[in-house]
Amino acid sequence: MSADFDVRAVSEWCLEHLGCPVTERTFTAGNLSVVYGLRLADDRQVVLKIRDGDARLVACTWVQRRMWQAGFPCTEPLTGPLPLSRQAATAETPLPGGEAPEFADAPRLFAGLLADFVTCAGALAPQPLLRPAPAWVHWYHIEDGVWPVPDDRDVDLNAERRSVTAWVDELGAAVRERLEEIRDAACVIRHGDWDGRNVKFRDGRPLAVHDWDSVVYEPEVVIIGQAAAMFEGGPTGAGASVERTEAFLEEYRTARGRSLSDNELQLCWAAGLWVRAFNAKKFHLDTFDALARDETETRMSHAGI
Repeated sequence: MSADFDVRAVSEWCLEHLGCPVTERTFTAGNLSVVYGLRLADDRQVVLKIRDGDARLVACTWVQRRMWQAGFPCTEPLTGPLPLSRQAATAETPLPGGEAPEFADAPRLFAGLLADFVTCAGALAPQPLLRPAPAWVHWYHIEDGVWPVPDDRDVDLNAERRSVTAWVDELGAAVRERLEEIRDAACVIRHGDWDGRNVKFRDGRPLAVHDWDSVVYEPEVVIIGQAAAMFEGGPTGAGASVERTEAFLEEYRTARGRSLSDNELQLCWAAGLWVRAFNAKKFHLDTFDALARDETETRMSHAGI
């Protein structure tokens, strides 16, 4: 095991909270969190997730547990969040595998599963601890400047003033203004990072939704818009095309069995454009162009901007 894996601390944590010490680490993964696959002395396999603790994690784990109990496709949370080496750890059952659906089926499957999430989460109690949302959804922040603090790097995006991204700053400000009417709107519990890294299928059927740290408590149009713009996002932040976003929105309305008003649709497009603009600003630091100007103009028109 590598030097950054504290064998003793992790094994003692598992003994205390899961009843058995660790005998083997089966994998290491993660982005904002460190994720370990572990085999325990009684031959159980668990997934341990370690990250900085905050108030949101308690509510996120609560939602995951209730959704698992309701039969929604996700892993069973076993513990947590509980302290581990100055951070917070949770354990859950493993549910490996799965794949992205066929290209033609993706809008229907992703949108349909999000609609199922709506049904399962509809009876859950409000969770104000889930606010504020992670940065890519946090358009309503009260910090100075257009952009909130990113969750994955130590940088002030508002201090990164470059002529080549000035239009992205203007876009972000315009999107925030468009979304202002829902600042105090009613919120619902949903998943805020609905893309192929976190939503897995097998043979055209939902297998598992992962990354429950991304659960949010936001207006429904924000969640729909984020998902429609990013369900094919992946690590580059490029997201779904305009045509695929339109297809997702239509499939979501069908799956939910209700129409969206013209203004709700505009707000969906605006919410998706916030994520795309935030990613464009952030990934420009990596010299990656995550949002084209012509696509932006189309999305702005759909958003009523």
